[in-house]
Amino acid sequence: MNSAGHSEATAPRGLELTPFRGLRYDPDRVGSLAAVTSPPYDVVVRPDGLHHLQDADPHNIVRLILPQATTAGARNEQAADTLRRWLAEGVLTTDAVPALYVYEQRHADGMLQRGLIGTLRVSEPSAGVVLPHEDVMPHIVADRAALMRATRANLEPLLLTYRGDGTATEAVERTADRPPLLSTTTEDGFSHRLWSITDPAEVARIQAGLAHHQALIADGHHRWATYLRLRAEHASPSPWDDGLVLLVDTVRHPLRVRAIHRLLHGLPVTGALAAVEGLFRVRRLEAPLPRALDALADATAGGNAFLLAGDGAFHLLDRPDPALLARTVPADRPRAWRTLDATVLHATLLDHVWHVPEDDPARIAYIHDTAATVEKAERDGGTAVLLHPVREEVVRDLARQGVMMPRKSTSFGPKPASGLVLRALDL
Repeated sequence: MNSAGHSEATAPRGLELTPFRGLRYDPDRVGSLAAVTSPPYDVVVRPDGLHHLQDADPHNIVRLILPQATTAGARNEQAADTLRRWLAEGVLTTDAVPALYVYEQRHADGMLQRGLIGTLRVSEPSAGVVLPHEDVMPHIVADRAALMRATRANLEPLLLTYRGDGTATEAVERTADRPPLLSTTTEDGFSHRLWSITDPAEVARIQAGLAHHQALIADGHHRWATYLRLRAEHASPSPWDDGLVLLVDTVRHPLRVRAIHRLLHGLPVTGALAAVEGLFRVRRLEAPLPRALDALADATAGGNAFLLAGDGAFHLLDRPDPALLARTVPADRPRAWRTLDATVLHATLLDHVWHVPEDDPARIAYIHDTAATVEKAERDGGTAVLLHPVREEVVRDLARQGVMMPRKSTSFGPKPASGLVLRALDL
């Protein structure tokens, strides 16, 4: 139990990353390592992406992170049964000794990201060690918590970033010069490599290098909130004191920040446009998606702007009525928060103009892939709302002030592939 040495009476002084015995696919028991991986659970575009992954290999990790059954209880029990079966059959095997894992993602476009996978001491935001920057949806936290309870496992790492001083990153780079434990390339063009660090002296150097740093949650706010909930349910020390994370030093490996788009079910584009008439400037763009996104980027340089799609064209909304913003955007937050596109989208458009509840999955979906959002809107007769990404420094500054951005405001990446290394809490 890798958290037995933690004491709840001692506040964490910084990032506490601990080795664990990784649970990994046996490459001899699956079609290919690429075929059993998946994007994180909330990035899978359902049902198309889910079905594609399920068909890729009978052991694809999506059967654990997104089990399919008629009730929540049945889904979670199915995931637990599947995990137990794969362990019994040797499809998943446990590494012999605890390790920190170096994880690399590389793309032909020049993107290179390396970080450390380990179990991190869970701490409240008030401790100032792990900083969230987005609100979470309670029903998703409850869903993830039920799945983790049933499987007694952390099935995929969340993504944290920190601004390092080089100590831990030097160990990461040294390790990456060795032959990896595994290497595979997924259909999105990313190659993935994984190494283990088991030498006690090297682990100690990494831990010392992290001990006085704080991290920003880049991706996985709901899973971090789930870790907090599960830790509170169990007396410490327990394995629930820690959660599986990928920790990336963005001094060495800056992440990309993309927007997360909204798909409004049951609201056709004609209705959405009629509701904003006189409140925003609206321009119809007869242009392909890349050019429409360029126009959105140009418009956001001068203020809030959004791109609507779903009727075969793109409609650029910008120059909101200042009086509308004054009436609808809360004034008790910093200006950097009040002027976020996500803030105006939620406080002004969703709440006051379109009357779409932000946490009702029957009315709204949050989708990372831009083209998929547009395609689903056109197919279903809804409205796609496309956003321009916010800068990382804005996210970090707000997080340090303890100010939460609207939920699903950012998409940091590349995100770790799910399925390369898991954590079973009973090992």
